Amino acid sequence: MGSKNQSSRWVHAINASSRPAYIAIADAIADDIQAGHLTAHQRLPTLRQLAQDLKLNFTTVARGYAEAQRRGLIDARPGHGTVVREMVGSGPVRRPVTAGHLIDMTMNMPPEPRDPALLARFAEGYASLREHDPYALLRYQEFGGTPEDREAGARWLKLHGVGGQRVLVCPGVQSALLALFTVLARPGDTIACEAVTYPGIKGLAAQLGIRLVGLPADGQGLDPDAFGALCAADLPKALYVNPTLLNPTTATLPLARREAIAEIARRYGVPIIEDDAYACLPERPPPAIATLAPELTFYLSGFSKCLGAGLRVAYMTTPNVRYTARLSAVLRTTAVMASPILTALATRWIDDGTAALAAQAVRAESRARQKLAASILRRAEFVTDPDAFHLWLKTPEPWTRIEFATHLRAHGVGVVVADTFTVSGPAPEAVRVCLGGAASRDECGHTLEMIEDAIEQLPALASRVM
Repeated sequence: MGSKNQSSRWVHAINASSRPAYIAIADAIADDIQAGHLTAHQRLPTLRQLAQDLKLNFTTVARGYAEAQRRGLIDARPGHGTVVREMVGSGPVRRPVTAGHLIDMTMNMPPEPRDPALLARFAEGYASLREHDPYALLRYQEFGGTPEDREAGARWLKLHGVGGQRVLVCPGVQSALLALFTVLARPGDTIACEAVTYPGIKGLAAQLGIRLVGLPADGQGLDPDAFGALCAADLPKALYVNPTLLNPTTATLPLARREAIAEIARRYGVPIIEDDAYACLPERPPPAIATLAPELTFYLSGFSKCLGAGLRVAYMTTPNVRYTARLSAVLRTTAVMASPILTALATRWIDDGTAALAAQAVRAESRARQKLAASILRRAEFVTDPDAFHLWLKTPEPWTRIEFATHLRAHGVGVVVADTFTVSGPAPEAVRVCLGGAASRDECGHTLEMIEDAIEQLPALASRVM
């Protein structure tokens, strides 16, 4: 059946329906499949072609395809476009019709490469757990990990001169940050950080009654002069810094700024919390601040941004054994220990190269998605980095960031407004868009097209679009 006849039939069905246009599109696809007008593997019109044929905006059509895919009627396949799914039993899989399916670009998760060799390595790692004494992995263990696990952590961190004796194995970076904030500051004390920064520390500070002071930053990250001025005027208890691919702005501190921050911290005796969650992504990142001021720096990194957030294992180095003991005591109280099962898996994947292979695959997929974003978001103003899997999108005028995010959410796309990341001063007119997670590259592209389409619309017009 020709696409013109198909589109004409759908126009009639949509006009006759009392349901929202995107639901009516999915209904029309379902009816055509049941009637035999559409068959398994048949390619559907592109989103832009269908939007033109139906005289609907791109966002509505994209949402209709997303609803049809959610019901199990169609699939988006890289290199093949959108096609009808294989029949199951007497007909296609149909799911209950519910509105509000969200394409989540809010959580900053790495993309999930489907490379067969990498997936095979994952499976081998899971299977290797059978080699362990099951009860050994189910017992309480001394906090900080076994010597073998600490040595593996030291190899993963790649900090020159840091061996396993200076590494603590922790149940995720967030738990380590909680312990650090508890040890370094008391209620009412000040910790400095970027003015726009990782939101996880905002929650920790609020819970502990600690005051965060946001320091100005630009495309190269935190301003060392502002840090120096704060230290001279009102000495903070610590500096928190997210030095590589800062979440959310993607800025990376160059070596000169890292050296300046280390020198200022040394001059005033200010401890540095270096949360380097994204350090595994660039091929040649600048040296860690921990290598420039090891006597002051607590260095943190883990696997959430190169393997996945479910591997709740992170590694922390401390300036001296006194801090190691204090932090071990706090972490033992709040988290008991890192899971021996997950830690064994992490050690295996570091030792056999799976962790490094996963980081390479995430880097390659992130670069592909960044190129996709650059090709689709032609009217958008945003900053990013080729190795990042998120971007910082300036809200297009005359939208406000709240209006823009609300409009996108109403059309099934979730992004995060700048307020979430802002520590001090007015929030910038911007949103963070994650390009990773479980979405395929094709799905990521469709979602970026929806964002580009929203940029073309005026708020007053968008509010009247179904």
